[in-house]
Amino acid sequence: MLNTLSGRFLVLTTIFVMLAEILIFVPSIARFREQYLQDRLERAQIASLALLADDMLETELEAELLQNAGVFNVVLRRDEIRQLMLASPIPEPISQTYDLRDARASVLIRDAMMQLAAPKGDIIRVIGEPVRDAGLLIEITIETAPLRAAMVDYGLRILVLSAVISVFTAILLFAAVRMLLVRPIKGVIDYMQRYAAAPEDARGIITPNAGVVELREAEEALQKLQTELTHALKQRERLAQLGEAVAKVSHDLRNILTSAQLFTDRIEMSEDPLVRRLAPKLVNSITRAVSLCEGTLAFGRAEEPAPKLSMIALCKISDDIVESEQLAAGDDPVEIRNDVPRDLHVRADPEQLYRVIMNLVRNARQAIAATGVDGQVCLAAGEQDTHWWIEVRDTGPGLPERAQKDLFTPFQGTVRKGGTGLGLAIAAELVRGHGGEVRLKETGPAGTIFKIILPKGDAAFHAMR
Repeated sequence: MLNTLSGRFLVLTTIFVMLAEILIFVPSIARFREQYLQDRLERAQIASLALLADDMLETELEAELLQNAGVFNVVLRRDEIRQLMLASPIPEPISQTYDLRDARASVLIRDAMMQLAAPKGDIIRVIGEPVRDAGLLIEITIETAPLRAAMVDYGLRILVLSAVISVFTAILLFAAVRMLLVRPIKGVIDYMQRYAAAPEDARGIITPNAGVVELREAEEALQKLQTELTHALKQRERLAQLGEAVAKVSHDLRNILTSAQLFTDRIEMSEDPLVRRLAPKLVNSITRAVSLCEGTLAFGRAEEPAPKLSMIALCKISDDIVESEQLAAGDDPVEIRNDVPRDLHVRADPEQLYRVIMNLVRNARQAIAATGVDGQVCLAAGEQDTHWWIEVRDTGPGLPERAQKDLFTPFQGTVRKGGTGLGLAIAAELVRGHGGEVRLKETGPAGTIFKIILPKGDAAFHAMR
């Protein structure tokens, strides 16, 4: 019960109402005490009127008047003369004097609380103003035991009434919260649980109908989230099925193309001039098709192992890449420079970093070669306090805007005819495994710069493991 929203609301409501009633109880007790004393003053004044009517009262009648007034004696000051109107023996000395004329609320509350805290009955003097201007002041002497008993009785009645009001109010609020808040919230939870159990079932998508503005906004947000997630799951399922189909087709097509590639090796040896002229184009086309199939299969398997990090000399990797690309460039008018510092060491997986840099360098070389004009690809690197950086700069034609948007998206980031669009996507994935990133720093007619960031902090490497 206490673990539920409505249960806690019930308890808190009861506590808060009781606290409010206590704040009301204290001044109420003080007011009751003041009224009690004022009532005794009025009774004593009425009793003293009998003496004014008849100067000689019998002792028994005087005692009866004092008893009815609930006082021991009455002193009335008229015309600056203080006169003892009625008197009877006082059982003990007067312990305290209270003046009710122009008494502040804080003083009345303090006196009332002290009265309740004193269980022993005392004799007190009370001073007040006579009603109907019957004198300057009136003084009475009374016992506090009846006063305290009356205050306790009144306080108990106030507390019982407060408890009844608290419980009744709490029950009403409990019912209201159950109806206006808890029930709609449970409805939202039911929709969430139903949707989690079967996200493909459209019946699990909530229909906003709450009357409370905040709850309706929550239902609308949940409906939007469920709708978008359902569409995403359906799209993901379709892509998974499509990817499986593409993988099967690529596998079979690769086998077919591999056999065709073996036949083209013999065709190249033909003496027919037309065959010799067309054979290289056929070989290139088949080679590109095989590469496309292998790249698609490699990306679809998503079997890239976690990087094995170690401190390596970056120049060794850059030297191998420059040498390999210079051989591959052949007669292409492309110069490949290696400006990597010989003493620079980075923390990375050497094989994966080789693949990333090789991909960027090869793309740059092929982009320049496609223009037919002289160009240059430059490898540079350095370090800062928090990371190492590697840049691949070229003087190529730059990247078109349509390619920049989906540069690292599989099958979409290619700008080269016959490319798969997987190279940069795989490179970005490998660098992310190192806790870093590959970014396009700049591109334009003057050339393109790709930058690789490898963090030095251990946290990035622990997170990827």
